[in-house]
This record gives sequence, C-alpha cells and structure tokens, in this order.
Amino acid sequence: MSEHNNQDAQHQGEKPVKRREMSRRQFLSYTLGGATAFMGAGMLVPMVRFAVDPVLQPKSKADWVKVVETGQITNEPKSFKFKVHQVDGWFENDAELEAWISKDKDGNLFALNPTCKHLGCTVNWNANPEYKDQYFCPCHGAHYTVDGKNLAVAPAPLDQYDLKVENGFVYVGQLGPNKRVK
Repeated sequence: MSEHNNQDAQHQGEKPVKRREMSRRQFLSYTLGGATAFMGAGMLVPMVRFAVDPVLQPKSKADWVKVVETGQITNEPKSFKFKVHQVDGWFENDAELEAWISKDKDGNLFALNPTCKHLGCTVNWNANPEYKDQYFCPCHGAHYTVDGKNLAVAPAPLDQYDLKVENGFVYVGQLGPNKRVK
C-alpha cells in the first residue's frame, strides 16, 4: 500500500516522504536532558517555596503592648516609646516604636502614630511656634490638629493605634486609619 502511495506521489511531482529514525545519540541526549530538567525542577521547587511561603502567610493582628500608666496621660499629647516584636518573613527583631498619647475633651484616651502621611518623616507636638498646639512635620511643613487631622501638605490624617486601659496601664495594639477625624 505504501508503494502505491509513493507511486501516486511521484506521479504528482512530489518527493516521497522519508522517515528518519532517532539515533542512539539523540535518544540519550533527550533522555538525559529530560532527567536533568526533572531533577533541577525538584531542587528548585523547595527553594521557591522557601522564598515565597512567608509572603503567603496570613497577617496576624498586633499584640497589645503595655506603654504607660494612665496617671501620666494629660490633655497635652506626650510621646511614649515602646518595643514590639516584629516578624517580617523570616527576619525577626524587636523594634522601638513611638505613640503620641493624650486625652480628648471628654477624657477619652487616644494614641496617634507620629509618621507623617506626606513622606514618612516624624512629626512632633508644638515643634514650630507658627503652629501652636499642632503636630508639625519638619521635612515639608505638614501640620495636623491634636486629633491628627491633616491641615496642610499631607494627603491624609495621622494613623491611630487601637488603645485599651487595663489595671491602670495604657496598652496600644493594631495601627490603623484615624477614626477620630472624618
């Protein structure tokens, strides 16, 4: 039957189809190349998982950290430093953070993060005589009210820590958007 097809192909001016067999050298090259790729992938998958796994872990809420006794809090914002244990992927450290804690007119306590929302510099309370009773950022002149509301330059209000009072001490928790200003 194949002779018949070859004759038909020759009659139509086409060359007969010639099958080429795989040599031993080609077979060994393909086999060794495939085995090497399989073993390489076997070594690469754990490395990729090690690098990507910390990113895929769910973020946990911040623990409550004891900062100061309630008797030290006044209507005037005061800066208090505290340490938190941070885990960033596979890197762990104890970072020192800062919170400005004060009372509002009703006596409720609140804590603000001193990181400026413009470019991340640290704001200070009453640092500039032009902006009395305001948080001021020395980098680009952003300033905020006592509640953290942005007045100039900064695009958003200062972030606010969750806060609780327990056994005469102030504890700060998760940092989030400011709930005091609208």
